[in-house]
Amino acid sequence: MKVLVACEYSGRVRDAFTKRGHDALSCDLLDTDSPGKHYTGDVFDLLNEPWDLIIAHPPCTALTVAGNRTYGEGKAKYPQRLEACEWTEQFWNKCKEVSPRVCFENPVGVLPRLTSMPKPSYVQPYQFGHPEQKKTGLFLHNLPPLEPTDNVYEYMMTLPKRERERIHYLPPSPDRWKIRSITFQGIADAMADQWGSLG
Repeated sequence: MKVLVACEYSGRVRDAFTKRGHDALSCDLLDTDSPGKHYTGDVFDLLNEPWDLIIAHPPCTALTVAGNRTYGEGKAKYPQRLEACEWTEQFWNKCKEVSPRVCFENPVGVLPRLTSMPKPSYVQPYQFGHPEQKKTGLFLHNLPPLEPTDNVYEYMMTLPKRERERIHYLPPSPDRWKIRSITFQGIADAMADQWGSLG
């Protein structure tokens, strides 16, 4: 299966597919942190050829509800939110033109309300073996929702809140946004196992 993992510098999802024998390429404006097939540049450069599957992680800063104090309606940066929605929807539509199966990953946000994109299905890291909470939306085109592989919710709830919400409580640092953007390994593996078998 020929797989494009867009807006991913970490290589986490790309490597999960590569390890299962797929021809996977990641793309981001940043160089990859993990050796592997990677294109550094604009993802639209790669959308003039067919792909069997595209998984994308479009920038979420202006799209997430966590940014409502800055990007909400009536706020100074609200026009940037609208621009981000328009760009993301154009990106979504272009991906559907060149691939029969598409997944866009984004946190809980405004895309369902401000675009014509479908309602997302939601996953949590604790459904895939990680005792943490980080509700994540998966916008799916011709893909089934991910099935949980290792639900550790009960164990997670025995942990202190700061541990089970580790990502939320990360201290300020230059790399905080990068750490928050990395796909959990269990979710990446589930994508490769469940969606990689569709090809």
